[in-house]
Amino acid sequence: MVTQFLLLGDLELLVDGCAVEIGHARQQCVLAALLVNVNQALPADQLLERVWAERPPRRARNTLSGYLSRLRQVLTGTGAAIVRRPAGYLLAADPLSVDLHRFDDLVAQAHAACDSGTAEARLDHALGLWRGEPFAALDTPWLNEVRRSLAAKRLSAELERNDMVLRRGGHAELLEELCELAAAHPLDERLAAQLLLALYRSGRQADALARYERLRRRLADELGVDPGAELQQLHQRILATDQVLITSTARAPVPRQLPAAPRSFTGRTRELAVLDSFVDTPATVVLSGAPGVGKTALAVHWGHLVRERFPGGQLYVNLRGFDPAGSPVDPASVIRGFLEAYAVPAADIPVDQEAQAALFRGLVADKQVLLVLDNARDAQQVRPLLPAAPRCLTVVTSRGSLTSLVAVEGAHPLAVDLLTDEDARRLLIARLGAERVAAEPAALDEIITTTTRLSLALVIVAAWAATHPGFPLACLAAELSDSRRRLDVLNAGDPATDLRAVFALSCQALSPGARRLFRLAGLHPGPDLSAASTASLAGLPPGATRPLLDELAQAHLIDEHEPGRYIQHNLLRTYATELAHRTDSDELRHAAADRFLEHYLHTAYQADRILSPHRDPITLARLQAGVAPEAHVGYEQALAWFTAERRVLLCAVQFAASSGRPTYAWQLAWSLQTFLALRGHWHDVVTVAGVAMAATERLDDPHAQAVLGRLLGRGHLELGRFTEARTTLLRALELCRRLGDPIGQADVHHDLAVTCAREGGSRDHTGMALDHARRSLRLYRDGGHRPGQAGALNDIGWLHALLGMPDAAITACSEALALFEDLGDRDGQAATLDSLGYAHHCLGNHERAVDCYRRAIGLNRELGHRHCESQALSHLGDALRTAGDVTGARVAWGQALAILDALEHRDAEAVRAKLDGASAGYSRPRLPNT
Repeated sequence: MVTQFLLLGDLELLVDGCAVEIGHARQQCVLAALLVNVNQALPADQLLERVWAERPPRRARNTLSGYLSRLRQVLTGTGAAIVRRPAGYLLAADPLSVDLHRFDDLVAQAHAACDSGTAEARLDHALGLWRGEPFAALDTPWLNEVRRSLAAKRLSAELERNDMVLRRGGHAELLEELCELAAAHPLDERLAAQLLLALYRSGRQADALARYERLRRRLADELGVDPGAELQQLHQRILATDQVLITSTARAPVPRQLPAAPRSFTGRTRELAVLDSFVDTPATVVLSGAPGVGKTALAVHWGHLVRERFPGGQLYVNLRGFDPAGSPVDPASVIRGFLEAYAVPAADIPVDQEAQAALFRGLVADKQVLLVLDNARDAQQVRPLLPAAPRCLTVVTSRGSLTSLVAVEGAHPLAVDLLTDEDARRLLIARLGAERVAAEPAALDEIITTTTRLSLALVIVAAWAATHPGFPLACLAAELSDSRRRLDVLNAGDPATDLRAVFALSCQALSPGARRLFRLAGLHPGPDLSAASTASLAGLPPGATRPLLDELAQAHLIDEHEPGRYIQHNLLRTYATELAHRTDSDELRHAAADRFLEHYLHTAYQADRILSPHRDPITLARLQAGVAPEAHVGYEQALAWFTAERRVLLCAVQFAASSGRPTYAWQLAWSLQTFLALRGHWHDVVTVAGVAMAATERLDDPHAQAVLGRLLGRGHLELGRFTEARTTLLRALELCRRLGDPIGQADVHHDLAVTCAREGGSRDHTGMALDHARRSLRLYRDGGHRPGQAGALNDIGWLHALLGMPDAAITACSEALALFEDLGDRDGQAATLDSLGYAHHCLGNHERAVDCYRRAIGLNRELGHRHCESQALSHLGDALRTAGDVTGARVAWGQALAILDALEHRDAEAVRAKLDGASAGYSRPRLPNT
């Protein structure tokens, strides 16, 4: 049976799709008043005020009682019920059965979504719930005010959705709706900006300018003001026929990282009021309390309530201060994550941690940002993350009081206590239904007492009871009364806060397979689990694992936070880990960890072979039974897998190194290198290579040390740490010599060539680089390594061009191109054609240069290497301008700029300067990755 309460239009009650008669208008008003605050007790006086305002009937309470009695009859058998409490009347129902609250939930899901497509879909779903004006046939002052508030929420959601559609270039599909909205809200400047932009992108510049002028006059006539600065700026850009508005649909992102708002949130009136008092104040608030008390739920719930007050973004991070499977998150990685959230290109992120923190503080200095730092270990972990901005509010949650943060930084402490009896009761009613709770009042009281009103414990108990509707609540109460079975490892100082009985009760109801999977999931070191990796962890076929994951998700012992990806609450991970150590032998647990690592190693290795098929292979550790690596079809799928699994893979390297598995550590680091390089995650390259290198010191494996030395040296090089790069690479070179590995030596000489060329820029440095490149070529030739020969020849040609020897450059690059073509290495061909174009340009062979650049552009476009395509387009523009084709040059530069703006790359400014006529310089071609 499906019950739906519809408020976003005429008030309706549907049961299995059939309308149920509610009664006359006043009775509908009573129902609407209760549904707006579903699961919250309303005093009789407040209900009277909502229904009759200042003109109640003579015997108002009797009349109200009659309406409530008739509504109880209407609701019989629907799963909802009107309950009398000391605090007033309460309508107990699933909040998501009320379209108003379903709308709020979908909007919250949109804000928490990891990608814009999901967010747009959630907002479309939310807006689709509206059938018209809320409770249109009802007319009371209170309902009229609610109606206005809901209309504002709807408009806010529409504007957010519009921004998303415009960002993906959907102006044409949106134009008609924007015109209708603008007619209904003629003075809304954000809406006006959306309409102007859509008109302009649709080729209707004159209409856009006319719309702006009408709005300007209306604002002046009706309000005596001018349009805001942002709208005026947009008007000027349209007036100037700004092509960037057309070629780049993206705008600076506003992070909305809050997780989905918790369901059935109850109570916390005092804490919410305290948090509200800091909304307009630059402050740090520390929410502290026992594990599972509801600190995170409070912070996230309040964040959703006030998110519109922080238009600069809402940042969230789980600092994993008390995580059983790993160390607390390093503040440096958190800051880099925040910079990535604001789309700061990887190349623009400084090397130094303090400089990164300074960049972050500067980025939010003029923004109103909410920062939620969840599950902090101590003040030392939090301190580097605090912004010094006048309009930023930071909310920290921690099991500790963080006294030093209060004393030194002036943070405001806010203790989060247990729920009150009434709030705990409301939570259980919302989860289990009023009828079931009312049938066993003594058992309910016992459950509330034995769970000590701990929020997480109540939620888990409710989930177990909800999935076992035939079990009396008295059984739950009896199980919870046995204190010997509680989770004493999470005892916060009082036996009543022990959760083991709650978790064990949920696990006992699982099938044996699901119980085993729950235990093993606690051993997983990453921030979340994929369904595929969980299958290997358990040593089961993927098809047999998914039903077990669904069983765990239904029992709320694991959460599917994205399709096919799962996360465990840290308390549940603690229990799962403890259970695994108590239940499973060391041999079984070690085998599961090996399977997990082998899954990621073999999957990452095969994905890397797709991204870089000409890279010299390595010999992997043996694949044991029960491991089912994932197969990828094509470049894009491999890239998408690495993107989704990046943070798990980084954790896997750390876990392998710290658990005495150095071979897994270095081979995982090797398999990650191509992806991390493509995305510019050089900090990660240095981290994983350094961790793996430290682990391999326990091995007598100089080959692994040499491989990792090259990875680490390349990372230092790309971060501008030339001294560290040279030192590390020279050590790797010596190891390769001892091993008698000429190809390894050649690889290192290539990296040393790049290091010398980038480090100085003088002829001496370029000469040293050329010497390394020549050594590299000799070694590759002696070893018969054709891909290496091609890369080294391109290096030599590139360096000759820089030294003013374009003829020698053309000779070397032509030989490199022939080799790359014979090998079928299109990436190498594109890079070499770019170098050839540069050499021909230097000689004045403009037609040859243009031809080389166009071929490089075509190859990069086929490969999807957009940044490389933009470089070749920029070089093409240089050649065309020198040849006198200014129009062609501007077209090429414009195309390059469109790509760079879409990528939000720092090279965009240099190309923009060319378009403005400020520069006609050349950009150096890149060396291919080898």
